[in-house]
Amino acid sequence: MSTAGRSPADDHRARALTVLGATGSIGVNTLAVAAHLGIPVHAVSGNSRVALLAAQARAAGAKVAVVADPERLGELRATLSGSGVRAEAGVAALAEIAADPAVGAVVTAIVGAAGLPATLAAVRAGKRVCVANKEPLVMAGELIMASARASGAVILPVDSEHSAIFQCLAGHAADEVRALILTASGGPLREVRDLAAVTREQALAHPTWRMGPKISIDSATLMNKSLEIIEARWLFGIAAERIEVLIHPQSVVHSLVSFVDGSLMAQLGVPDMRVPIQYALTWPRHVAGPVPAPDLAALGRLTFEAPDTARFPSLVMGFAAARTGGLAPTVMNAANEMAVERFLAGRGRFTDIFAAVEQALAHTPRCLAPGLDDIIAADAEVRARMAS
Repeated sequence: MSTAGRSPADDHRARALTVLGATGSIGVNTLAVAAHLGIPVHAVSGNSRVALLAAQARAAGAKVAVVADPERLGELRATLSGSGVRAEAGVAALAEIAADPAVGAVVTAIVGAAGLPATLAAVRAGKRVCVANKEPLVMAGELIMASARASGAVILPVDSEHSAIFQCLAGHAADEVRALILTASGGPLREVRDLAAVTREQALAHPTWRMGPKISIDSATLMNKSLEIIEARWLFGIAAERIEVLIHPQSVVHSLVSFVDGSLMAQLGVPDMRVPIQYALTWPRHVAGPVPAPDLAALGRLTFEAPDTARFPSLVMGFAAARTGGLAPTVMNAANEMAVERFLAGRGRFTDIFAAVEQALAHTPRCLAPGLDDIIAADAEVRARMAS
């Protein structure tokens, strides 16, 4: 394929990068990919791991480092003393580095609802926004997509499943698509019958992916797939009724698109997040990377099965929230975050996560077209109620 006539704007090395959530697993992988590709890093952020954040900023040659917790700002400034890296803290600083005119691309990898303000700031500033955290699109998908249309922002998925669908849809019209099929590994509890007795250690022991604790628990409950259903609904402008979930334990087929002529198109790759991260940064080009393609002969076989929605009712709730819209996705996400936090702290059983989310959804405020203030208020109300 010829690259003649390609605009300099297509060169990923011309887009300075901000990495929100740099100290998490996605952030660490993003910085590794940026170094491999020669992409300059303008800013990095982290929640509270100051020593790692400072080391990342120094290694990447970043201009700014932001710690989300304002109480850690003094520590960050001391750690960065003499480096030339400016230290900042708080929500406003996160939004600032996301919208900075010096930045061309932003990877949003802040876990949970905390990533919404900075993600929205990047979208409103017209950036290439590489979305690695599901929650902003779950909570405010309609608002984010409308803002992107207004600003000219390009929203690209980093989740391996949505990256796969994005690639399979390239060059195809909406009326060619029958359904989007999200694959799920099934997590560490796919064959465990007594979910009520599951321990924290069991739930965190994912068989194929290495992720942070919250995302690992979401994978164990299959709530991550519920969030991905809602995310896909907004990313690809498709009704929930045309989204399906399929269990695929090997995590090699990252997702599929079913077309109206009866054909299926899939994207395959080894379970390594550097692949979808790199594609989001280099789109529309595939460039040489550090991850090899799957060895299909060595794999031998790839298997698929229908999800067990009786044992994992989070999928039922996810589809229902996607169909209902309004504030239902926000309520589901907030309740899940609080319930996962309880479980990780040793308060309650694994199955209490399902019960907490179901109960919260039953009390969803009616609001058909929520604005940002409505979304933030609903999120806060759920958290306050569950914390009491």
